[in-house]
Amino acid sequence: MAVRKRIGALVPSTNTTAEGDYQLAAPADVTIHGMRMWLTNEGLGTGESMDCMNAEIASGAKYLSTANVDAIAYLCTTGSFYRGPGWDKEMCDIIQQNAGVPGIATSPSAVEALKQFGAKKVSIATPYPEWNNGKLREYFTAAGFEVLNVDGDPIASKSGNQGINDQDPERIVEFASSVCDPNADVLFCSCTAWRSMEAADRLEQKVGKPVVASNQATIWKTLKTLGLKVSSRGYGQLLDQLA
Repeated sequence: MAVRKRIGALVPSTNTTAEGDYQLAAPADVTIHGMRMWLTNEGLGTGESMDCMNAEIASGAKYLSTANVDAIAYLCTTGSFYRGPGWDKEMCDIIQQNAGVPGIATSPSAVEALKQFGAKKVSIATPYPEWNNGKLREYFTAAGFEVLNVDGDPIASKSGNQGINDQDPERIVEFASSVCDPNADVLFCSCTAWRSMEAADRLEQKVGKPVVASNQATIWKTLKTLGLKVSSRGYGQLLDQLA
């Protein structure tokens, strides 16, 4: 019997969406193994909560290495962009140094996915408060994109980290399509707790352009790194490339 491929996931403790999205998209013979990093609503609007969570990256990678995982994905968009360019690569290096397997992070995966579509102008929808949106704009601008807008859903942004997970994908379709700039090459939906991967296909039909979502991009990068295909279509053009 062949040994299953194993993917390790470093996940904010409040996030109940990211691992489920991997299970939706990954082949049936791939297993997902989560390690939770402490995150609450305390310190929102500053880097304090992200600093506290990211202090657990090295130990989390070590723990996951004992499960003989083949790669480890860090699944938090804000946690991988809030310090700006450079930190995203550093965190992947920390994972690899402590686990001995490839480290993958959400924000650089999203950048790579946007470039896969040849995007130059980007429209961004989020469930974030203003602090996160400002840091996100800085990160993507530094990555070479013209950021046409960054709009946070006022309903989701008031719900805190736990509440973001509970927003229905239909609401994400409604909100993200309403703020998508018609001049954008790609619409990016940020946040690994937001169920935007499930909304990606419908969003693409509605806005008439590719949609990149945080979990979708991280899954795409992880599966590409391991030479794997997706299990099913329906989560946007990006993952369909691996079908």
